[in-house]
Amino acid sequence: MPKFLHEASLKRHTILDLLFRNLTRVSAFGVLVLLAAIIGSLVVGSMPAIRAFGFGFLTSSDWDPVNDQFGALIPIFGTLVTSGIALLIAIPVSFGIALFLTELSPRILRRPLGIAIELLAGIPSIIYGMWGLFVFAPLFADHVEPWLNDRIGAMPYLGPFFSGPPMGIGMLTAGIILSIMIIPFIASVMRDVFEVVPTLLKESAYGLGATTWEVMWKVVLPYTRIGVVGGIMLGLGRALGETMAVTFVIGNSHELSKSLLMPGNSIASALANEFTEAYGELYTSALIELGLILFFITFVVLSLARYMLYKLGKREGQAA
Repeated sequence: MPKFLHEASLKRHTILDLLFRNLTRVSAFGVLVLLAAIIGSLVVGSMPAIRAFGFGFLTSSDWDPVNDQFGALIPIFGTLVTSGIALLIAIPVSFGIALFLTELSPRILRRPLGIAIELLAGIPSIIYGMWGLFVFAPLFADHVEPWLNDRIGAMPYLGPFFSGPPMGIGMLTAGIILSIMIIPFIASVMRDVFEVVPTLLKESAYGLGATTWEVMWKVVLPYTRIGVVGGIMLGLGRALGETMAVTFVIGNSHELSKSLLMPGNSIASALANEFTEAYGELYTSALIELGLILFFITFVVLSLARYMLYKLGKREGQAA
């Protein structure tokens, strides 16, 4: 190749590389700009409510649009409780599904079961909500809640959390529906990260006499810790922000109750139910501030997860 053609080719590749590098840089910083714009719009929109209620907005259970008295305590409580219930159910179930698909399932069943789980993740949330309201809630009210009232409701400490009329809808029902929704996400991520564990590591553990549970707990989980936590955070993110499914079954009641069987409210369901009916600047601003609080809760949860991973990695480094 002539020298001038070679130099022209190098120059062209240098320019293309520079363009590609700048394009990726703009894309990365564009996400930060978009995030800052979302935060800024939420802060600006919620300023009337912040000026009117201050930090008392977080601790007040009032929600009276007629008298312009608003508080976020009940939606925050409902969001955290339903998401917590969903995680308590979804994490062990998802781990069991991933363990079965990667270690115990016959090869002929792995692909069909994996596809079925991924299809569950694609079902619209409103379908889960309708199923929860018309199918699950009546069955739950007729067969499960009476049993909870009779067996657990009389206990001294757990009783208040499982007492109340068997209506079928409530925070416990919403948490169970959320767990069904996030199990496919967490299980799919766990299965994928479990499959990337080197076979040599697992075979070495089996060769030393380890059981399947010991291999998963002491070899696979430490190796895939970041991926597993990422999958759990993905499920938690959907649980925190889920709207329609929760709206159908949580009861949408602005009343604070200790019982998980009683109706409640969440931030997402409150926004879905009331934003179109909000009249007046203060009412709209209070709803926008609820959205800002939900954003902040999600940010704090993800930050705590990253900090936990950092501390675990640092501890392993010190042990090594």
